[in-house]
Amino acid sequence: MYRILIVEDDQRIAELLSSHLDKYGYEPIVTHQFDAIDQAFEQIMPHLVLLDVNLPKFDGYYWCKQIRKISSCPIIFISARTGELDQVMAMEYGGDDFVTKPFYYDVIVAKVKSQIRRSYGELSIAATDTEREVHFYGMTFFPERPELHYGQQRISLMKKEGDLLDLLINKYPRTVKREKIFEQMWDEKEFINENTLNVNVARLRKKFTELGIENAIETVKGLGYRLNVSWNEVDKE
Repeated sequence: MYRILIVEDDQRIAELLSSHLDKYGYEPIVTHQFDAIDQAFEQIMPHLVLLDVNLPKFDGYYWCKQIRKISSCPIIFISARTGELDQVMAMEYGGDDFVTKPFYYDVIVAKVKSQIRRSYGELSIAATDTEREVHFYGMTFFPERPELHYGQQRISLMKKEGDLLDLLINKYPRTVKREKIFEQMWDEKEFINENTLNVNVARLRKKFTELGIENAIETVKGLGYRLNVSWNEVDKE
């Protein structure tokens, strides 16, 4: 049974979320430790977090960042904020999805199911005997961690960043259409804001920059994205 940590200061919403998830076979756990969400997380070790943005003392963005220091488990933001900037911030701080209030509880369940399947289902590392390594022009990419090694450097990726890089490598040197990326990375694409993909592309570009690599991902206007091998593999080996 998958444990779902619910971080929501509106008691009525928290109870309704808990009841709905319980009905679908999940193990929902509501926390009221709003001044120590990271400690609650470590005590519970959930498979997924439903995280409100507006919380006492520190907001959900802050707590998402703290959780990301210890876990890559899926985090779905739930918020009354509807602006694009809020959704961008959610992705920047490590969130995997963003749902605005008021919402249909069946939508929440669908998103939870999608994230659980991608993180712990048949394609996850737990379901395989051997960890997959992808060697690409002097780099080694470990999709299940997800982690990218380049020379003596290594950098951890968020799950969606890893999914995107895996797809771009598999299709190289071809361009991957935006529609294809939505299809591969999100099951419920009708609920995904277009800006969510833009944020994930920007985050992956930033990770390449941290490795000293510029222009690693090209935007093909009107189509989508493709990898650009702009680094020198010889110098890093």
